[in-house]
Amino acid sequence: MSGAPPEPFFRSRWVEVPDFVREVPGAPLPAGFRAAGAAAGIKPSGGLDVGLLVSDSDETTSAARFTRSGTAAPPVLVTRDRARLDALKTIAVNSGNANAATGGRGMDEAARMQGAGAMMGRTTEDRVAVCSTGVIGVQLDGHKVVRGLLEAGKALSAEGIGDFQQSIMTTDLFEKRGTIEVDLPGGTVRLAAQSKGAGMIQPSFATMLCFVETDAIVAAETAELLLGVCVKRSFDRITVDGQLSTNDTAILLCGGASGVAVEPESDGEIRFGQALDALLRQLAIDICRDGEGARRVGRVTVRGGHGPNVERTARAVANSPLVKTALYGGDPNWGRIAQAIGMALPDTAPLAYDIAIEGVQVCVAGNAIGHDEEALAARVARDEVEYAIGLPGDGFETEVFFSDLGHEYITINAEYTT
Repeated sequence: MSGAPPEPFFRSRWVEVPDFVREVPGAPLPAGFRAAGAAAGIKPSGGLDVGLLVSDSDETTSAARFTRSGTAAPPVLVTRDRARLDALKTIAVNSGNANAATGGRGMDEAARMQGAGAMMGRTTEDRVAVCSTGVIGVQLDGHKVVRGLLEAGKALSAEGIGDFQQSIMTTDLFEKRGTIEVDLPGGTVRLAAQSKGAGMIQPSFATMLCFVETDAIVAAETAELLLGVCVKRSFDRITVDGQLSTNDTAILLCGGASGVAVEPESDGEIRFGQALDALLRQLAIDICRDGEGARRVGRVTVRGGHGPNVERTARAVANSPLVKTALYGGDPNWGRIAQAIGMALPDTAPLAYDIAIEGVQVCVAGNAIGHDEEALAARVARDEVEYAIGLPGDGFETEVFFSDLGHEYITINAEYTT
């Protein structure tokens, strides 16, 4: 169903990797964590579909972020409302069924899942997060999930992260996971992360799951701060199709097995945050790169003097079917970008906007300018394409990463439940 994680992990020019960060081959778990996956018969296609991730330390701290959807799924509601979000130590997850739009029974099944996760993770229910991903509007068979969690619990090991990764994936074409070593003033720690997502992706935040583990000692307040900042610069900045999922969840678990502390307001905190930022930004770009049939990833940056206009313009360009299909075809048709800007900012004509594609200026103050069309066509045929837009004024800047839109996206989503 899917391939191994690409090597090297850091491969986007839009991710700044600090010199005190090193990739760890094979993307293993940090010390103090175990994981497993099991086949419970939830995915119609078969394969691993229930996962369990456990921190062995009772001192584990955590932080979490969830979808802001008004139709958030029972697993999100149960975790958000019944779990200690600053002290999670076990994650129970299934794929193939989102357990969304399933009412009271769905809440009961999410709670059952939380209980089974607690038993196999040897902890209390309030320290277990539950996550589901897959088809919306189908009742989840909790008996299958529990059986899967029991099987996964027996198989827990430090080497089980590959099976865990497989168990959380749906339409993903490749594994999205990585592990890094980070040199801090007090010593070296590890950060690892596993994510899934390829469609139904739009910030607020991006259908995706992401689980991050570290063997550093991190106070819950620091974990909350750093995860919040890094999510805003990664998963909150991506879109595949402009669709907001019911199940999005990102969780950071800090086990502390290294004995190295990340002290608040210290150089170590800054370094740890920069490393986490690089890790999550690469995973976010990977989600766009895997955007259900995508060929290319785009990045649009917008600068100007009015914050809402800057953000609105970036979203309009990144979600424009015309811009996305041009990206898919390697077509430098910048008129589609101009159209998206105008749609985002109605009744502002004449608008003095600038457009550059891969560093080639094609429009200044709303007027086309001469450029080397052959050179530009070659540049937009790359795997990553950057668009820069200038609006009147200064003071605000934003970015959005997005996938292109091609034939395979239609095929996948037209046949998703059939």
